Amino acid sequence: MTALTVWKFPTADAADKALVKVQSLQKAQLLTLVDAATVSWPQGKKKPKTKQMVSMGGVGALGGAFWGMLFGLIFFIPFFGLVVGAAMGALMGHFRDYGIDDDFIKQVREKVTEGTSALFLYTADVTLDKVSEELKGMNFELMQSNLTAEQEAKLREALAEEE
Repeated sequence: MTALTVWKFPTADAADKALVKVQSLQKAQLLTLVDAATVSWPQGKKKPKTKQMVSMGGVGALGGAFWGMLFGLIFFIPFFGLVVGAAMGALMGHFRDYGIDDDFIKQVREKVTEGTSALFLYTADVTLDKVSEELKGMNFELMQSNLTAEQEAKLREALAEEE
């Protein structure tokens, strides 16, 4: 089963450090990291900086379009020429089809704020208990949205249409 999870950290640089740790957990075969992205919101900045994990193949499994739309929806960052308004409502409906509902969007929007960071992970074959134990020394809050196999198939199909 795959899952999209968000790990929120109290400092702007912690998500990048956590990604390095998660990548080491993958090497130890505690999880399969399908794709990832980080959001860093330094103190004093008007909006967060986002960064997609660069895979060995040069493109993550979900692709920049997915992360761009998701981050635009959560943080109201203009992307692909879309502006806040009716397009946001349409996107929220679109993401709901993939297991990312209004509550998930709202929770992330409220908690990932100036001075914090977040690690967005798309994983498979993971036991969150073991991963959480390995990350025990890090100060984080886990927000989670599991995708069913059907939702994952819809997501991959939609992303294939975008490319």
